[in-house]
Amino acid sequence: MKTRNARNHALIAASPRMQETLAVLRRVAATHFPVLLCRETRTLVSEMATVNELLSFESYDFSADKEAVQLFGIDKIPATAVVGETDHGIRFYGIPAGYEMAGFIEAILRVSSGDPGLTPATREALKALTRPVHLQVFVTPTCPYCPGAVSLAHRMAMGSNLVRADMVEVSEFPHLGQKYSVRGVPLTVINETESLTGAVPESVLLAKILAAGK
Repeated sequence: MKTRNARNHALIAASPRMQETLAVLRRVAATHFPVLLCRETRTLVSEMATVNELLSFESYDFSADKEAVQLFGIDKIPATAVVGETDHGIRFYGIPAGYEMAGFIEAILRVSSGDPGLTPATREALKALTRPVHLQVFVTPTCPYCPGAVSLAHRMAMGSNLVRADMVEVSEFPHLGQKYSVRGVPLTVINETESLTGAVPESVLLAKILAAGK
């Protein structure tokens, strides 16, 4: 389908006034959707970071920058970590293009504001976690329902430091699609063993997270 000879992942750091730049970000980011390569991912993210001084961008070599790769827990490329004052474990594996651009912008704004947008009941319930929970949301750029599933997973990661959440663009990582039997998207895999198909309500994903992490 494509080649991936670039070896970089990106880090975006967002600050609290990022909400004010949403309209500008949409205009700038819309020009980089089509090509699913590491180089294009880096270009998209770096150009987004130029639209406002409240965003910063760093790029690392997956093979050479071992310390950064380990720090951000990157295990495949292309990868983007959205990080503010706290690293909530929000990751995008594959270029956040098509419908996923909206989810990418939302992640920046959420991290910037520090508000996960979860109900008080969900935030309280997440305090009961005692073990790490890893969410992998498999998507495609043409899926209109996928951004909602990605957003919910990322918001759960913001709600607990025991939860980390990845968007995984399945066409860029077909071996993972095969491993987890991804036949439709969105598909959310919880701790390698459980899965949810479709964009589910907050309460449904919460129940799965609590079952995996208590």
